[in-house]
Amino acid sequence: MARPLLPLNALRAFESAARHLNFTRAADELSVTPGAVSQQIRLLEDTVGGPLFKREAKGLQITDLGRAAAPLLREGFERLMDASALLREPPRRRQISVSVAPSFAAKWLMPRMDDFHAAHPEIEVWISADMEPVDLTEGAADLAVRYGPGNYGGHVSQLLMTETVLPVCAPRLMQGDHPIQAPGDLIHHTLLHDVSSDADPSRPDWAMWLKARKFRHPDPRRGSRYNQNSLLIEAAIAGRGVALAKRTLAQADLAAGRLVAPFADGSEAVGFAYYVIMPRDRPASASALAFTAWLKRQAVDHDNNMDTL
Repeated sequence: MARPLLPLNALRAFESAARHLNFTRAADELSVTPGAVSQQIRLLEDTVGGPLFKREAKGLQITDLGRAAAPLLREGFERLMDASALLREPPRRRQISVSVAPSFAAKWLMPRMDDFHAAHPEIEVWISADMEPVDLTEGAADLAVRYGPGNYGGHVSQLLMTETVLPVCAPRLMQGDHPIQAPGDLIHHTLLHDVSSDADPSRPDWAMWLKARKFRHPDPRRGSRYNQNSLLIEAAIAGRGVALAKRTLAQADLAAGRLVAPFADGSEAVGFAYYVIMPRDRPASASALAFTAWLKRQAVDHDNNMDTL
């Protein structure tokens, strides 16, 4: 059984008087009269069965019993004050954690996050850019966006966007001694290869893309390789060669003119797509649902913008 608590007002009066060694200063701190402090301490002394202070000519002195109890009471009241301050704080902002691949985070998600924060200032989003998918069933994140086939066991998956790949390059490669006008012109330029670890069997590499256009490149596997799509795109922007890139991730740079697509028929649809996934074994929070709905609206806008490029 819990031990009964001594009178709280009496404990508070004793703790203050023990700190000041003066009933008048304790009374000022507690906004009561010195007589009220003295009365509360006498009540406490009667309850514990012994004196807590010695009233001597040179002033108030604390007894051994009082000296032992005072630090514990001081710590206890400080904890009560901390708890009271916490309870008085306004409600904390709702938080969600979102796991995404680094390139998707850098090239698609992060440039759009200001829009989400403006629409939902009450929700705090923690972005985790992970090369490997996190285990949502263990609570590592509330939801994830992944590029893949869509069959994620133990999870609810919702299609976000489809994907195509296409050659892209810096505008200056469309000029100069060897301007890119047809696939055959690629023999004069470095080919940039995507070797990211998404294992999409439907994604063509340069050899497949050139073969589909009936051009025999002397060595379609030469050139620089990048294990993240964002690095591949940045290399193309810098003019280091021609990249066979995911259009979703290259779209902003195409729209801004940092990249161009040199071939009108260069796009190839792939089987993988972007999916929002959430664990099946626990209900999604209102914040996670709000973020998912926002992602879908952004995806629709993205598709509409791609149609205009």
